[in-house]
Amino acid sequence: MIQHASTPVSDEQLYAALKKYFGFDQFRGLQKDVIKNVLAGRNSLAIMPTGGGKSLTYQLPALMLDGMAIVISPLIALMKNQVDAVRGLSDKEGLAHVMNSMLTKGELRKVKEDVLAGRTKLLYLAPESLNKEETIEFLKQVPVSFVAVDEAHCISEWGHDFRPEYRNIRSSVDRLRPGMPIIALTATATPKTQDDILKNLGIEDAQVFKDSFNRPNLFYEVVPKTKNIDKDIIRFIKQRPGESGIIYALSRKQVEDLAQMLQINGIRAIPYHAGLNAKTRSKHQDMFLNEDADVVVATIAFGMGIDKPDVRFVIHYDIPKSLESYYQETGRAGRDGKYAHCLAFYSYKDIEKLEKFLFSEKSRLEREIGLALLNEVVAYAETSMSRRQFLLNYFGEEFDPAKDPGGDMDDNMRNPKPRIEAKDEAVLVLDLLNSVKGNYKINDVINILRGVENAMIKTHRSHLNPYFGKGKHKEKDFWHALIRHLLIHKLLNKQIENFGVLQVTDKGREFLASPTSFMISENHKYDESVSVARPVRKAAGADETLLKMLKELRHDTAKRLKVPPYVIFQEPSLEDMAIKYPVNLEELKRIYGVGEGKARKYGQPFVDLIKKYVEENDITRPDDIVIKSAPTRAAIKAFIIQSTDKKIPLEDIMHAKGLELEELIKEMEQLVYMGTKLNIDYIIEDLFDEEQIEELTDYFMEAERDKISDALEEFGDEYDEEELRLFRIKFISDMAN
Repeated sequence: MIQHASTPVSDEQLYAALKKYFGFDQFRGLQKDVIKNVLAGRNSLAIMPTGGGKSLTYQLPALMLDGMAIVISPLIALMKNQVDAVRGLSDKEGLAHVMNSMLTKGELRKVKEDVLAGRTKLLYLAPESLNKEETIEFLKQVPVSFVAVDEAHCISEWGHDFRPEYRNIRSSVDRLRPGMPIIALTATATPKTQDDILKNLGIEDAQVFKDSFNRPNLFYEVVPKTKNIDKDIIRFIKQRPGESGIIYALSRKQVEDLAQMLQINGIRAIPYHAGLNAKTRSKHQDMFLNEDADVVVATIAFGMGIDKPDVRFVIHYDIPKSLESYYQETGRAGRDGKYAHCLAFYSYKDIEKLEKFLFSEKSRLEREIGLALLNEVVAYAETSMSRRQFLLNYFGEEFDPAKDPGGDMDDNMRNPKPRIEAKDEAVLVLDLLNSVKGNYKINDVINILRGVENAMIKTHRSHLNPYFGKGKHKEKDFWHALIRHLLIHKLLNKQIENFGVLQVTDKGREFLASPTSFMISENHKYDESVSVARPVRKAAGADETLLKMLKELRHDTAKRLKVPPYVIFQEPSLEDMAIKYPVNLEELKRIYGVGEGKARKYGQPFVDLIKKYVEENDITRPDDIVIKSAPTRAAIKAFIIQSTDKKIPLEDIMHAKGLELEELIKEMEQLVYMGTKLNIDYIIEDLFDEEQIEELTDYFMEAERDKISDALEEFGDEYDEEELRLFRIKFISDMAN
């Protein structure tokens, strides 16, 4: 064993210890430099990507130094995984321990015995445990070599997992021994978060080790979140048999429902969230690590510090709350350096839900920070530039997609959008920001350029600015894309700590002095009515010839029955038919959006047409994925039918089944689109007067499609989305079922 600040450790000693304890011949990235700094008794901040080997930078020094190292970690799952890994390095018992409130009296007694006997080299604690008086008094009895603060971004309000308890670590450490060396570690830290870590831990003198955040083996993809998301996920997983993956969702209920749906459809999936008891969480974690389960569906409670190198995909069912969360969660894929796929489903409705939560439950400061972080997520999802470049720029790292590793590893670079000249508009943005003294964020700049008058604009008298309305000739999305490009190319700077205020940089002023060509690609506009089933499975896309024939048949049928075409079958249903070629009514019932009633009422001419087409063109029909529903969902649907027949108010139906209004409407929509009749006249008559009912009936009769976004555009603020969806349910039920 060695002591701090003694003769510097030689490379020979370091490599010998690495081989002895871990069996490795080489260090990765900055590991060796960080370890030398820790062994010398100096403070350190290590910023290394997920999968970059952070844990070794404190585990090896702990094993080499006299005394015991304390490791502060935020999650029990993380601590358990780390302790199991360290214990596997030696046949000596008690080498590493967790000390927390989950231990039995006997287990806690054993931990304390090993610590006092000097057998323990690493003791893992949650920050709450370290800050307890009894813990401090116990730890004063043993020599502590240093303190490692893992997931150190939790100390910052600007970090994505802010934990107030982390703010007390410094005072607790000083009570153990003033000046105790600290190593702080994180996989995600913007410059602002880095400053917070150094300041709050009192280690401003720390040497900062920052490895590249680039993970060139990860493929990033963002797709629209549609009604077909369950089918899209099943297809994605079944195309990767036997591969391990993680699916992240924001709510415990969504985790449970999704895991159950995957299990029913033959996928070895398990749920993981903080609502499960500790024994179940531990069991599920072990099942995933030991390959007794292929997929874990989890909230953010899962994955921090989990050492499973062969995770081949990470799916975000819900878009995360920050880019730090996204980077860290996707970083759990491909730790072995092999190809891994990071797929995120994006819907602006999810963003609106997160915004609503911020406004309802957070303080003003938390709300401002949360919205600033959320805006970065929206920008990332909608950008058409290199996703890797966007991410790395966010963390303060430059990246050139043309020459740096992983440059083509995202959907935007594989399928680039056309680039357009934006020199004049770039000058306009920079000139505007140079002309004002106020604190303007992205949306403020866009509103001024587009001539939008709102309370903020009038308060700052920005509507009197000579640039007001100068950018009316371009859409809002264009200006968003342009400002993102100006930030990436360092012509603008965004003050994250000042909630995203924009400033012109020296480089931006140079550009203004002598403007040159400035090419950009416009942002994506996601259509949530279009399934991603086709892009996921390009080899078996919709048969365009058949699709055209089906649309013509639907048009003729609708004309004959005097109903809108979408009442017969929706567009996604026709597309599904043109992929699966159903040739009888039984097969037609397995088509998206087609139930038994609709199949019987309208289906025969369609399957006859498809059967004839298949025979004439000698088509081999594909086996398809049929999503099986959980029995509980079937029971909910039956309850809804019975309740509406009895004219039970919506609020009572929601309360009886623990549903939100959004969930109830979604269940009702599925019922009517599958051909079931729902009697909701009593609800409609309560919501609308006779004139409104007549107006809405005329609209849906004449509309070419039944998209609610079209109806909202037509009626403006007269009706809200839920009202229009409920009326559409009645209309489809009356006309089609």
